[in-house]
Amino acid sequence: MANLDLVSVTLVTYNSGRFIRRCLESVLAQDYANLEIVVIDNASTDGTTDILEHFEEQCEIVYNQENIGFAAAQNQAIGLSSGEWVLTLNPDVLLETSFVSDLMAAASTADKRVGTVCGKLLSLKANFEIPDEQRVDSTGIFFNPMLRHLDRGSQKVDNGHYLKPEYVFGATAAAALYRRKMIRDITIDGEFFDNDFFVYREDADVAWRAQLLGWKCLYTPAARGYHVRSVLPGNRRALPAEINMHSVKNRFLMRVKNITPAVYWRNFLSITFRDAIVFTACLFREQSSLKAFPFLVSNFRRFLDKRRKIMARRKVTDEYMQAWFSYVPVAYPAPAPKSAKAAAAGSRVARGR
Repeated sequence: MANLDLVSVTLVTYNSGRFIRRCLESVLAQDYANLEIVVIDNASTDGTTDILEHFEEQCEIVYNQENIGFAAAQNQAIGLSSGEWVLTLNPDVLLETSFVSDLMAAASTADKRVGTVCGKLLSLKANFEIPDEQRVDSTGIFFNPMLRHLDRGSQKVDNGHYLKPEYVFGATAAAALYRRKMIRDITIDGEFFDNDFFVYREDADVAWRAQLLGWKCLYTPAARGYHVRSVLPGNRRALPAEINMHSVKNRFLMRVKNITPAVYWRNFLSITFRDAIVFTACLFREQSSLKAFPFLVSNFRRFLDKRRKIMARRKVTDEYMQAWFSYVPVAYPAPAPKSAKAAAAGSRVARGR
């Protein structure tokens, strides 16, 4: 049974030596006292494990013998955790000291169908320094009609945007707070994050599945952190070939599992146009990504089985889902707490007092 006041922080490292020490230090400096930290290392070879050894008394650390991927390792960490809320973190994230307590303050007064809470992530330099001109990294994710998932506000100067709590489509798993009840509810075949994704887009898949099954994602601007964003539109050539291959594979895998016919046909021209760009780029510029397609074909029946299990429990209409697919990021105002007294009580609980 989950501990109602405990927040489980789950981290996956893979050659994360540049970041992991300061990331864990920022987690351990949180003003929210009731935390557990679970770290899974995916067979790092860059000295990450030497750094993690210094945190073994403060964290539960598991050293995998092979790289099983971000999705599977996060599932492994979640399975070892016991909190009612699970905060997934990337090792290249730096948190302000009240990040967890601010997320929990929002969660404590939220609608019971809020299964995910996210805060405002700002851009962080690769050397873990905060730039003089602060830019937004993410305030939640959204989909456009081409089925591209993007971060709200990405790379915009942080000059006062995104100041109100809002319902958004989903959260980047770089720093996402998930309700245990939702994790159990939307898990398919024992997997919260789909292991077939391996890395990249697994958080968008979770967000889409959660929306289909009637869960909401709440953005709160009070919770602030910083993130070194390595994957951005336009920088594919700077990324490892394996990451780009998974990006292509997961674009189609996510669709097979989650899109409804009405939403697909409504956006058919936009989707097909983007598909043509992706496939042409694979043929002529990124041949290493072509192996994504045999994988999709050879496992198609298994993916359809996952789809059937999701669609059998769908709770929302096509009209509701279609509203989220827009070229302009969509968000809906979140209701205020029921009363000031309730908000204050929720804040006290959230801060472990």
